[in-house]
Amino acid sequence: MAYFDAGSAVPLHPVARQGLLAALDEGWADPSRLYREGRRARLLLDAAREAAAEAVGCRADELVFTSSGTQAVHNGVAGALTGRRRVGRHLIVSAVEHSSVLHSAEAFEADGGSVTRVPVERSGAVTVGSYEEALRSDTALACLQSANHEVGTEQPVAEVAEVCRAAGVPLLVDAAQSLGWGPVPGPWSLLTASAHKWGGPPGVGLLAVRKGVRFVARGPVDERESGRAAGFGNLPAIVAAAASLRAVRTEAAAEAARLRELTERIRARVPRLVPDVEVVGDPERRLPGTVTFSCLYVDGEALLHGLDREGFSVSSGSSCTSSTLTPSHVLRAMGVLSEGNVRVSLPAGAAEEDVERFLAVLPEVVAEVREKLGAPSAPAAVGVGREELVVDALGKRCPVPVIELAKAFGGVPVGGTVRVLSDDEAARLDIPAWCEMRGQEYAGEEPADRGTAYLVRRVS
Repeated sequence: MAYFDAGSAVPLHPVARQGLLAALDEGWADPSRLYREGRRARLLLDAAREAAAEAVGCRADELVFTSSGTQAVHNGVAGALTGRRRVGRHLIVSAVEHSSVLHSAEAFEADGGSVTRVPVERSGAVTVGSYEEALRSDTALACLQSANHEVGTEQPVAEVAEVCRAAGVPLLVDAAQSLGWGPVPGPWSLLTASAHKWGGPPGVGLLAVRKGVRFVARGPVDERESGRAAGFGNLPAIVAAAASLRAVRTEAAAEAARLRELTERIRARVPRLVPDVEVVGDPERRLPGTVTFSCLYVDGEALLHGLDREGFSVSSGSSCTSSTLTPSHVLRAMGVLSEGNVRVSLPAGAAEEDVERFLAVLPEVVAEVREKLGAPSAPAAVGVGREELVVDALGKRCPVPVIELAKAFGGVPVGGTVRVLSDDEAARLDIPAWCEMRGQEYAGEEPADRGTAYLVRRVS
């Protein structure tokens, strides 16, 4: 098997394994106790904190360990909002943040706060000006990821942090995807990350809060981790996480250059090998090992199973692989095709021959899925039929509404319209994306007796 899902989790780094095994023997005691075993555990904890703080670029007393990256986000957002509640109850997040940030925003909103969700460009990046416009006199906190978990696009964190600092607003950065590659630039105020993203063990997150940031922990607290992460921490896992972060950083520059060449190869060759593919995400400002593309007329779940049978582990933001049957919030915010979505995120050490093998088998797997779904093999010829056709795709799920649209398109002349009736949430994203890929006009949507009517006008 070739594991190409480093954006979800990375295999345990050898240094993490060594640190974990050593700390199981030396770090089992309570580090808050004064006897010998406790002091030994405390030394391990302090060393791990120093190493992690050096990698983050903060002081050791500004960093605490949590039980996950998600808990770090929840504690960081809630603590900063509570600490600055006298300033106001306004929160800014980008539309493509990780779900942990968005869930924190939803909880804040349900508690009476107001939230501004900053839109992104088609590349998945925010603009600095959009954050500047979102800032208000009552803004308590702004959040921005360092790099997107689904498409790899890097955000202008340093520039946004400068804007926030000038306005006196702290910026929380979710650095889960990027911290293994290097420190986050700019005058950020809070930072979160998760060890299993860089080769540490799962169950360890970190939260850094700069000195001077007003922060009040929410919920029950205790004396551990400065009161910002309650409970007895998993010290062996913390030691392993810090050791592996230091280790991957020493390898990061060379490995980033190697992986970037491999993902550039995928970005360039997939559209040539597979027809009707949209490569998404910023082509330049992106994580070195991540490339994401979407395939027209493809069931995402079938595509992932097909690739798995060929020996490749990849992930997807497609609605076709979602239990809710709705497209990922990231792809929806970007306005790109969601059906048949594949994220390839290469781990450190990924082999060039595995990438070449992936490029060799992908066209056949996509073709098999399309054939089973009855997808058209070529663009529809110019029709001479009725000026308007109605395609009833009610009750049919991604990617069937788009397939039915493509099949019917040959039945209308230039200037004619196809009206697609669909109750699939993904159609709202995929039909406009189909129009853009095909050079046709998306004429908008209208309410229907059931579902929604999507109008497509033929221009060529």
